[in-house]
Amino acid sequence: MKILAAGFQHETNTFAAAPAGYANFENGEGFPALRRGDDVLGLAKVNLPIGGFLSALHDVTVQPVIWAAASPSGPVTADAYERITGEILQAAREGAPDGIYLDLHGAMVTEHHDDGEGELLSRLRAIVGRHVPIVASLDLHANLSERMFAAADALIAYRTYPHVDMAETGRRAARLLARRMAGEQLKPEWQRVPFLIPINAGCTDLEPAGSVYGALPEGLSFAAGFPAADIPDCGPVVFGYGTAGVREQVDRVHEQVTSLESDWAVALPGPEEAIADAIRLSVEGPVVIADTQDNPGAGGTARTTGLLKALLAADCGPAAIGLFTDPAAAAAAHAAGVGATLTLDLGGEPAVPGDTPVRGRFVVEHLSDGRCRFDGPMMHGNVVDLGASACLRSGAVRIGVTSGRTQMFDRNLFRMVGIEPERQRIVVVKSSVHFRGDFAPMAAHVLVAKSPGVMAADPADLPWRRLSPEVRISPAR
Repeated sequence: MKILAAGFQHETNTFAAAPAGYANFENGEGFPALRRGDDVLGLAKVNLPIGGFLSALHDVTVQPVIWAAASPSGPVTADAYERITGEILQAAREGAPDGIYLDLHGAMVTEHHDDGEGELLSRLRAIVGRHVPIVASLDLHANLSERMFAAADALIAYRTYPHVDMAETGRRAARLLARRMAGEQLKPEWQRVPFLIPINAGCTDLEPAGSVYGALPEGLSFAAGFPAADIPDCGPVVFGYGTAGVREQVDRVHEQVTSLESDWAVALPGPEEAIADAIRLSVEGPVVIADTQDNPGAGGTARTTGLLKALLAADCGPAAIGLFTDPAAAAAAHAAGVGATLTLDLGGEPAVPGDTPVRGRFVVEHLSDGRCRFDGPMMHGNVVDLGASACLRSGAVRIGVTSGRTQMFDRNLFRMVGIEPERQRIVVVKSSVHFRGDFAPMAAHVLVAKSPGVMAADPADLPWRRLSPEVRISPAR
């Protein structure tokens, strides 16, 4: 038997201005760079769905096609979408596979399609017909559509946030595909949740998400949705496949989620309050603060300065913040060299009203080529290239600056620029939840701050126009 395997991932924040072009997927931006053919097989040991899928296969021929991902941003360009999906579709036409596996996100919006995954799955189904099973793994933040359910034989989503179970989800997808290829019918059952879930509320290390996902039956998935995609299908969905009892299980989980509606709401402190709390709590050990609204993993640009300004204004002792995406500052640091003092305008995001650069004198403490291998659980084994990078210091505050953009997944991203996070009193990370996988073990306390940025922590802060009228913008408190 021959199985076609491919991946195409993007989480689209339709409220973000910058699109995802083909070059973004070529680079990977914190994910592995675009791979084709047998190079895809090299992902088998990386904590990604396709890695888990490949490691679970036995006695089959794999036809690896392409794997591509880019950091969340505005919509995927039509050019990037058609070029990448075109390779997958051409391989399906020419390869005559017996089964197909796709490593997808589930929340891709393109310049010309609201439902990037539904469009790809539908085109693929039209090529191979109903007799070739198609199974896809999805991110926990997928926005599922009826079209996706109609085109795929089975869909399965991550169960953890941070997504430390990506490879395990790929292995589960392999088992689903094997069942379908053996002739088992997999009837979908699904139900939408009538409110958006703020992204921070979905953390499975905390409640209520921990209890909901902890009790999730084996055959079910709960996609919490990505609450920054202004499309009709945005929102959480409970779903599963099978025959006896699946409908009842879906209904029970749906009832559990909706009965906890007020618990899904979030209230977060501003920058100054968060820094003051961190200073007070740091007597017990390092405090990690998430700059959640500038999370590159949700469409943020990693350039906003609200928390940096609050850090610099406070007498907080040794502190670090990162990573800032500022190619000009990184280039200036490399030109000046280690030990030099520079006067710079650092960061600042024009798309965020009132967010201005920090102008000051910074000491260049460390230079890096931007290559980093992840050792933490979130994306273990992945290697990224962020280009010219540096550590700039102002007083007791160290700032990690890079040319490329990535979410703060892993402590090694700080170490790449010479910052030891464990030695800091306060560590500010440009992330929402994924940082917890590697940073929570070192932290005496973890805080989340609401500083102005592109990714709204509360969906009610966004100017929605196309959300389904049956879905409330945020949970009722």
